[in-house]
Amino acid sequence: MAGGPLQGNALVVAAAKASVSGEALPDLVDRAQTHLGARLPDYGRRYECVHEDESTAVFLTSEGHWADVGEALDLTDREWKAIRRAHAEHLKRLGDDLDRRQEFETALEVREAVVIGK
Repeated sequence: MAGGPLQGNALVVAAAKASVSGEALPDLVDRAQTHLGARLPDYGRRYECVHEDESTAVFLTSEGHWADVGEALDLTDREWKAIRRAHAEHLKRLGDDLDRRQEFETALEVREAVVIGK
């Protein structure tokens, strides 16, 4: 599934704000999901999980996390920043659904969101 566990609206907003095409972003997100999915147990041990359900786990990581993932996946700055934005947008939309938007937006000021599909 293109875009993995990220909500479609998060991808649309991220693509609109990023310098990456809307056609390319779902494939980039899928590439990142393959990388992240293999590391889900490690994320559970290392980072705060702010939401989990049957299909996804959402973590708050340290700043610079997406730059490291981008380097590991040999992505350009624009590509990994677009993926980071899509994950952040997903967290904000999740915050709306859970009535935790302000909490999540505050967290994003110093941390980065990572959404991993199960």
